[in-house]
Amino acid sequence: MTTLINDFAQPIGAPVPGWTPRPQPTGVTLAGRHCLLEPLHAERQAADLDAAYRLAPDPRAWTYMFTGPFDTPQDYLRYAQGAAQSTDPRHFAVVNRSTGKAVGTLALMRIDPTHGVIEVGNVMFSPLLQQTPASTEAQFLLMAYVFDTLGYRRYEWKCDSLNAPSRRTAARLGFQFEGIFRQAVVYKGRNRDTAWFSIIDTEWPLLRQAFEAWLSDDNQDAQGRQRRSLTQVRESLPR
Repeated sequence: MTTLINDFAQPIGAPVPGWTPRPQPTGVTLAGRHCLLEPLHAERQAADLDAAYRLAPDPRAWTYMFTGPFDTPQDYLRYAQGAAQSTDPRHFAVVNRSTGKAVGTLALMRIDPTHGVIEVGNVMFSPLLQQTPASTEAQFLLMAYVFDTLGYRRYEWKCDSLNAPSRRTAARLGFQFEGIFRQAVVYKGRNRDTAWFSIIDTEWPLLRQAFEAWLSDDNQDAQGRQRRSLTQVRESLPR
């Protein structure tokens, strides 16, 4: 890549012609084959979400979350009521299209329209959603909304550096690891060194193609199992 030099013989970044601040995300509904992403509605969805989370054999999925676990359905309802009113983070429920029940949540957060930067976070998928095509599709739908509809330049994923499953998921989805921010957060009475990942707009067309190919019928066998992993599909595509 050619380095640009200004009139003072200083290296400078590439121009971004015509850039304007991006729109704020709104409470849209995003439809896929396996799931819907809907704005979180506490009164309608909290009971289903709480029941789905309680299918886990233990509460370890909450270890790296800023909230939870919740002792009672009423405790989760109160949390969901607050979350549903927030616009940053803006929370979405993942709804199974076959059952109509909410089975997980995720959010857009740290929203920076001026610079076109946004983060996906608060990802809490129940056992009914984990490791299913719908879980990947939910991530894809939100990415597509951010890049294709809103036109953001950068999509971030952050997690506790000790959260190995989250780091593996980020890599599987195509995020690039950028480094560790030491002592970035204090939560639940303990330190968090934060691992940073990102996808930028120039990477998105290839990633979109990979998601679409992975989610296609051609990549599913008669039992609904993947023929090729998302990473294998992505690495097979011409760059």
